[in-house]
Amino acid sequence: MSYLPFNSTQSRREFLSYVMLACSAGALKLHARPASPRVQSDPAPELHYAYRTMSVKHFPEMQAYIDGLKRTNRLSWNKTYRSYIDEMSFTLPEEFQDAKSVIVMSVFTRLMRVNFHLNGRAYEVALPPQYYDAGVSTEHLKDLIRKDIVKRPDCRLERTTSLHLKHLAVRSGLGKYGINNLSYVEGMGSYITLYAFLTDYRFSEDHWQEIAVMDACKNCPICYSICPTNCITRENFVIDVGHCITLYNEIDGHFPRFILPSMHNALMGCMKCQVKCPENEKYSRMTGRLEDVSEEETRKILAGLPDRELLDSLRHKLKKFPPGCQKDLFPILTRNLKALHIG
Repeated sequence: MSYLPFNSTQSRREFLSYVMLACSAGALKLHARPASPRVQSDPAPELHYAYRTMSVKHFPEMQAYIDGLKRTNRLSWNKTYRSYIDEMSFTLPEEFQDAKSVIVMSVFTRLMRVNFHLNGRAYEVALPPQYYDAGVSTEHLKDLIRKDIVKRPDCRLERTTSLHLKHLAVRSGLGKYGINNLSYVEGMGSYITLYAFLTDYRFSEDHWQEIAVMDACKNCPICYSICPTNCITRENFVIDVGHCITLYNEIDGHFPRFILPSMHNALMGCMKCQVKCPENEKYSRMTGRLEDVSEEETRKILAGLPDRELLDSLRHKLKKFPPGCQKDLFPILTRNLKALHIG
């Protein structure tokens, strides 16, 4: 199996999010109040967001928890998974040792659908949150934080991708774990993209919380009963990542034998447990639609024959393929599209 070149401080999903957000355009008009995780909104649902703030003094305790999971073998030993998670830690970067607080933000990101045309038929394919350019950039969020959250234009802000974002969201009280190991945020469900920013500003409120799992999960069997690869268990919210479809369809290489052809359900990632989750019922219906991919374009993708015209078109239609990343992403698109039985 080959690996995409990525910064070792990024998770696989953060890396893909960075790649696909690299060419984001347009300004956001987001409005915030410095409160508990209250959802803010604009007319476009994809611009809803919530945030919490927390002192960085809690980082050692959070790291101790992660270390405990590793020590007790509750985290998968899958080589790909460990290749990035072992490099992540709740520590301050050398260049920002005077950071006082961390701001964790959740942006509502819709499930998108797109039609691929082939042989006179339209094949509808799901493109989950975080796998397309939703128009949210790091600079937009920094401007928002300075204007509406910190309310100090001179504060230092640095986005960090070296933290375990789901755990940070739960510890800050922004969200709660689902038994499927996803973070759920009130007013968004699990249809979210998480961001974290270190700042030298010390907030008066510290929203540190104990780990919380949603009450709705206690007697609900849905996610672990429909998980295609049985990577979700009833006992706890730490899943067997080494058996999760998402791990394998984000990177180049062949799918392992335990992933059967019938298990694939999205162009990237996996949506089985999220779409059927009762806590996501409202948000699963709030889907968006991307521009159709023509029959000629679909044939080129399946044949693995990218040309400049096709890549430019897919960059627009699928909100993917920023310059410099096309070579790495296109083979994955070809393989995953074939796995969805297009044609």
